[in-house]
Amino acid sequence: MQKEYDYIIAGAGCAGLSLLMRMMNDSFFDNKKILVVDADTKNINDRTWCFWEKEPDIFEPIVHHQWNTLNFFSKDLSKELAIYPYSYKMIEGLTFYNFVKNNALLHANIHWINEKVINIVNDSSNRTAGIQLSNRSIFASKVFNSILFSPIQPQSHQYNFQQHFKGWVINTPKPSFNPGIATFMDFRVSQKHGTTFMYLLPTSTTSALVEYTLFTKDLLPQAAYDIALKEYIHDFLEINDYTIAHEEYGIIPMTNMKLPLVDENIVFIGIAGGQAKGSSGYAFKFIQKKTAQIINALKTGRTIPGKLSINATKGLLYDSTLLHVLHHQKMPGDQIFSDIFKFNNAANVLSFLDNESSFFTDLQIMSSVPTSIFLPAALKELLIKIYFH
Repeated sequence: MQKEYDYIIAGAGCAGLSLLMRMMNDSFFDNKKILVVDADTKNINDRTWCFWEKEPDIFEPIVHHQWNTLNFFSKDLSKELAIYPYSYKMIEGLTFYNFVKNNALLHANIHWINEKVINIVNDSSNRTAGIQLSNRSIFASKVFNSILFSPIQPQSHQYNFQQHFKGWVINTPKPSFNPGIATFMDFRVSQKHGTTFMYLLPTSTTSALVEYTLFTKDLLPQAAYDIALKEYIHDFLEINDYTIAHEEYGIIPMTNMKLPLVDENIVFIGIAGGQAKGSSGYAFKFIQKKTAQIINALKTGRTIPGKLSINATKGLLYDSTLLHVLHHQKMPGDQIFSDIFKFNNAANVLSFLDNESSFFTDLQIMSSVPTSIFLPAALKELLIKIYFH
């Protein structure tokens, strides 16, 4: 089939709209015909993204709040984390969607379709790829796909946990928070379901996002999240008088399954392209790095990489090791993170979680958890990767 567009972006979530924003910010794409397709109109505040970075990036204008100091709590550790040179930042979903969509209104070369994408196909003979809608197919030079058409199905040697969370933005009638410090992880809550912690992200003295987060294989009944949030607000924050201004719920896969990066003229982005970190579920910054890499490749005429970088490959091994330990219940997750933050500089830990740390820093962080547990797990995962490569 002949192409109708230069690029099609399938899925208008974080990855698709981040790629679109980078295209709009670069004059190279001014004469490119771009189509964005998603069944959802993205007109509700359905999520909050948090991430850390050293330098401002393209979404700095819509950062809702940021912190330079974080708290970490567990049953045996209470630590204030100075994270310089990083800042921890929050972006609200609806603000993000509107920011990109309003920018797109200024670009006549960008088109939108609000329909469900049924499938994505390559047309090798014409060097194109296309999306299949309910009543037609549309083709382009490249399709950037962030849609998971089926659940992740790991093989027997792979792991798949789910990071699932429910958050409330609460308002209090009197000052109750310090907006200069966020709680990165609070493991003092019950660990009966598995690795479980709370976020606390204050944006003023009277408003904060409180989020209950779990790394487990199974989800909870919705009422269980509400009960945990109520208990935390009462028992740990010691707040009894508050109103819930906003609720959000989400699920992010945490897997060491190697997801596809490129298939001929289809480029996978976002969670569909493996840009959610397997050991933490963090995706926003990985998406930004990936979309910037794609823009650079398109501009210079280079091939978009179909293989993981050395740092990403190293990070996948570390993720696999942690998931191995959690899967086989060798050590509880709260104790793992507690040991890591207890014995390491917080900025080094953040660089480690970003797959940007030096090998020396990697060794420091790995030596802070029990070698008798993590070394055999790492060796097993390395052998599995070699065998199934």
